[in-house]
Amino acid sequence: MIFYFSATGNSEWVAKTLAHLTGDQVYDISSKTAKPDIRDQKQVGFVFPVYAWGVPEPMENFVKSLPKGKAFAFGVCTCGSEAGMAMKHFSKTYPLNSSYSLVMPNNYIVGSDTDSEQTIHAKLDAARKELQRMAGEISQQKQVYRVEEGSLAGLKSSLVNFGFNRFARTTKSFYVTDACNGCGLCAKNCPASTIVMKDGHPTWGTQCYQCLRCINECPTQAIQYGKETETRHRYTIWRYLPKEEQSNL
Repeated sequence: MIFYFSATGNSEWVAKTLAHLTGDQVYDISSKTAKPDIRDQKQVGFVFPVYAWGVPEPMENFVKSLPKGKAFAFGVCTCGSEAGMAMKHFSKTYPLNSSYSLVMPNNYIVGSDTDSEQTIHAKLDAARKELQRMAGEISQQKQVYRVEEGSLAGLKSSLVNFGFNRFARTTKSFYVTDACNGCGLCAKNCPASTIVMKDGHPTWGTQCYQCLRCINECPTQAIQYGKETETRHRYTIWRYLPKEEQSNL
């Protein structure tokens, strides 16, 4: 069983690709379906994006409720370049036998624009090769730690991550332009359930993971976060995957 949390599809694709290669099943932790019983599982995996060199709150809360058995456990975090100490911190909550980081296309458009089309495809091609390697190691239940922690990893995963969770997850900068057609996709798919439709337009509560699913998935690009995002592109992985690859997942 591979548990995943994903906003714009990077971690979902990684989880489903690994499951396809290893014969595992996948479970979206933000879904409303009953949590699977893993007590008899021989192998369990966790896939999630890194947020400010740390583990996203929903995944952290999820693993705290999981029973810790004798299954071989592995974790994969997706990131723009570095993961900091995220995997080591995760392993303190749920001990991992193997840990990986995987570079994926940038989706945090609050901080910077998306990667170029060429860079996106190059990162996905490199990720496909690395996932093949991971799958082989996981199937053999090898103990591996292949995580690009980066410089000042301890500082980033403690002080910077604390600042992100304390101050950067505000919803005050979200707004919609006249391009909003009231489709409600953002409210329907919000992992934090913080978006509600009011008078045909989304409004944000105070609880937000800063996953940016709403802003990246909006079909009319009506959702903005401050003025900077008005000129930036949007990203979801499904726009860049061949249809035959999607159908195999």
